[in-house]
Amino acid sequence: MPRYFIEVFYKGASYSGFQIQRNANSIQAEIEKSLSIFFKESFSLTGSSRTDAGVHALSNYFHFDCKRLSVNTEDGLNRVIYNLNAILPADIVIKKIYPVAEDAHCRFDAVSREYKYFICQHKDPFHSDRAYYYPYKLDMALLNEAATALLSYQDFTSFSKRNTQVSSFNCNIIKSEWTMEQGILVYNVKANRFLRGMIRGLVGTMLKAGSRKISIDVFRKIIESRDCSNADFSVPPQGLFLVNVQFI
Repeated sequence: MPRYFIEVFYKGASYSGFQIQRNANSIQAEIEKSLSIFFKESFSLTGSSRTDAGVHALSNYFHFDCKRLSVNTEDGLNRVIYNLNAILPADIVIKKIYPVAEDAHCRFDAVSREYKYFICQHKDPFHSDRAYYYPYKLDMALLNEAATALLSYQDFTSFSKRNTQVSSFNCNIIKSEWTMEQGILVYNVKANRFLRGMIRGLVGTMLKAGSRKISIDVFRKIIESRDCSNADFSVPPQGLFLVNVQFI
């Protein structure tokens, strides 16, 4: 059966997360509903990268199989996308739908995911739902020293929330840096995979280093402890964006 990738972007504030859940609305549930309404048949999507409740995405993917989506022109496919977006709520948008090989898999074929976490240090009503308001003094050099230290490690047990079903806590971090983007402090991280709650744990713990509440040596000891009770997961979800998924 023909297989397709769907690229989507969304604001996660109103949703319990990316993946479909019982008794809670999700990004996946809304997109499956729109496909079912349009094609008049049931769909079960496979997702690429799960985002938690309240987390946003500039680019994320599903794949699905469909015999009825036999559109031979770009204009025809764009009409399908337009109609699906008309069904979806305003905070979820389909960017693109395109055919792939029948054995393509949007989760297992992904080689990296890239996230950004946004911090606003001045009160701003236009960023209240898309950044963490943190009005305290931070040392940019210390933040980047902590971010760079992460590149020396692979075991990130300390930054995984409990009750997660994974066989390994190893991640290969490719990029880890703090920058300023139009007056907003941004943590940019790219890796082959991430653990549950990992990025928020990294950000919260690095903020403690950047505000001199802990030293870089202590930050390294937290990584090496392999104990999530030593990390700080308290930063809120609205500052976190999945910005890119890269495929083979």
